[in-house]
Amino acid sequence: FCMVLAAVGLLGWLGLAGPVAAATPERAGSGKEQEKGEKATPIGRKIDDFELQDYRGRLYRLSDFDDHQVVVVAFLGIEGPLGKLYTPRLVQLVNEWKSAGKSVAVIGINANRQDSITEMAHFARVYEINFPLLKDAANHVADQFGAVRTPEFFVLDQQRVIRYWGRMDDQFGFQKGVGYQKPKPERSDLREAVDEVLEGKPVSVAVTRAPGCLIGRIRHPKPNSEVTYSNQIARIFQNRCVECHRPGQIAPFALTDYDEVVGWSDMIAEVVRERRMPPWHADERYGRWKNDCRLTPEEEALIQQWVDAGSPEGDPADLPEPRTFVEGWRLPQQPDMVVKMADEPFTVPAEGTIEYQYFTVDPGFTEDVWVKAAECLPGNRAVVHHIIVYMIPQDAHVEGNLPEGVPGHQLLSGTAPGNPPTVLPEGMAIKVPAGTKFVFEMHYTAIGTETKDLSSIGLVFADPSEVQHEVETGLAINVFFEIPAGARNHEVVATKKFRHDGLLVSLMPHMHLRGKAFRYELHYPDGSREILLDIPNYDFNWQNTYYFAEPKFVPKGSRMYCVAHFDNSEDNLANPDPTQPVGWGLQTWEEMMIGWFVWAPLPDKEKSSEKDQREEKTARAAAPPKK
Repeated sequence: FCMVLAAVGLLGWLGLAGPVAAATPERAGSGKEQEKGEKATPIGRKIDDFELQDYRGRLYRLSDFDDHQVVVVAFLGIEGPLGKLYTPRLVQLVNEWKSAGKSVAVIGINANRQDSITEMAHFARVYEINFPLLKDAANHVADQFGAVRTPEFFVLDQQRVIRYWGRMDDQFGFQKGVGYQKPKPERSDLREAVDEVLEGKPVSVAVTRAPGCLIGRIRHPKPNSEVTYSNQIARIFQNRCVECHRPGQIAPFALTDYDEVVGWSDMIAEVVRERRMPPWHADERYGRWKNDCRLTPEEEALIQQWVDAGSPEGDPADLPEPRTFVEGWRLPQQPDMVVKMADEPFTVPAEGTIEYQYFTVDPGFTEDVWVKAAECLPGNRAVVHHIIVYMIPQDAHVEGNLPEGVPGHQLLSGTAPGNPPTVLPEGMAIKVPAGTKFVFEMHYTAIGTETKDLSSIGLVFADPSEVQHEVETGLAINVFFEIPAGARNHEVVATKKFRHDGLLVSLMPHMHLRGKAFRYELHYPDGSREILLDIPNYDFNWQNTYYFAEPKFVPKGSRMYCVAHFDNSEDNLANPDPTQPVGWGLQTWEEMMIGWFVWAPLPDKEKSSEKDQREEKTARAAAPPKK
C-alpha cells in the first residue's frame, strides 16, 4: 500500500466517493452508513449535549460553549495526511476568529480507535492546538453527528443545529481515480459557512465532500470467522503493504500490528475496492512487470470478507514470521556507501517558489566501481519533491546550471513520489568511473514553515567480475510543445531511435500537473508495432518506474514512440491555470514530456552511445529558457 500525498502525504488514502463537488446532498448519516455510499445528510439535525475528556483527562461538555453563537466541531485523525495539513489551518482560523472578536468556538474530536491518548498529546503539542481536543473512544459522538471521515467539519448554530458539513476548503480531492492538489484553495467552505451563520444567513453551500480517511470506529468481530488477521490478512499485508507501511518509511502509519490495522480496516476495504491501493496505473493488457503490486482477485475478496466479518484478529499463534527489511532503506541490502548531498543541510524557505538547487560532491572514487542498486533518500520528505543524481567527470564543474550542459553527464538514480529505488537485474550494473563527481538536483516545495533538508544516495556495489551488461539511462524527450489554453486532450509525441541492439530494463513516464495519459510504443524495423506500457490515468502524485519482468530485447533500428496527452482545461481540477497556454518548464505549474528508460546497450555501443548523448544534449539545450 505504498503511496504519497503530493510532497507531504498520501492522496491515495483520501476517501472520496467521486470527484469533489461544491455542494451535494449525498453524504452518509452515520458510521454504519459509510459503506453504503454516504447518502444521508445530517443538515438540520440538532446535536444533544455530550461530554468527552481531552487527552489530559479534563472533561468538556458541548454546553460549556453556550455563550458562543457558533460552534465548529472538527473530527480529526492523528496519522491521516490531510489531518496534518488542515490542523495548522484550523489553528490559524481560531486565531483569526479570536482576533476579530467573532463568537466562534472550536472543538476537536478524535474518534479513531487506533489513535492513543499519548499520540493525541504529541499531535496537540506539535501543531500547537489552541482548542480542546477530545477523545470519542466509543464513537457515540461521531455517530450522533454522522461523522464519516477525518478531517471533517460541522458548523452548529446558536441552537446547536448542524448548518454545514464537509471539508475545510477545495484544495485536495480525487478525479478519475487519482488524487489532485490545487495550487491553492479556490473556496474556503468552512470559513464561508461560519460567516454566513454568524450573519444569520442560510449557508449557501451546506454540504461538501470531505476527502479524507474513514474514521476508525470500534469493530464488532463475528465469532468463528474463517478469515482472520492472524491467519490470512497479515500475510497479504506483509507481501503487499509493509514495504512502505512500516516505521521510517513514506507511509504515514504502520500496518504491522493488529491493534493499528483494525482501526484502518474500513479505509483499507474502500481503497482496495476502488483499486486506489496498492497504487498501480499501468493498463494490465500490456507488459509484464517485476514490481506489479496489484492485489489478486482472491486477495481482494479475502480483505473484503475480513472487514465484513468485523475485522477479527484470530489466533496470534497463526501470525507469519515478520518480514525483515534494511533499516531506513528500501534497498535489498544495506548500502555499501552513503553519499550526502552536502556537508550541511539546506535551509528550505517557508514560502515562495524555490528554484532547483544543485549540489556537487566528490564521493572519492579512486578506481572504477559498478553500482547494481541505488536509492535517493530524502532527508525531509515534507519538502523534497524529487531528487536526481547525475554523474559528471572529475574536471567538470556545475554552478547554478543544469548538469545536462556538462559534457559526459549521466543519470545515476533519482526519486519522486511513488518511484522505487533503482535495483538492476542480476548481471547488470552502472559503471561509475574513477574520479566521478555527483550532482544532486533537488526540487523543493515550501510548506509554510522554514525547515532544513540533507538528502543522500545509498549505493550497493556489484562485483566487477559478475557484471555482464553495463546499463544506461536514456530518454525520449520533447521540449518543443505548447498546450493551448482549455485543451482537454492535447497530444505531444517524442521518439527515440535505437542505433544498436539492447535490453530494456525499465520505463518511467514523466509529466506535470496537466499530464493525463502516457504510452510507450516500440516500432520494429520490420514495420510491426508493440505497446510496451500504457498509463491511461497518469498520476503526478505517484510517479512509478515500471520494471520489466524480464529485460525486453530491442533490435537495432527500432524506434520508441512516447505519446503523451495533457488536460489543460478546467475539467482538470489540479490545473494551475486553464486560461493560459503552457510549454516546457522546470516548475510544476509548467510542463514536461519525458519518456525515461533504463537499458543495456549490447556490443558495438561505444560510437552510437556517444551520438545518443549528443542528440539528447542538443534537445535539452534547445529547450525554451526557464521563466
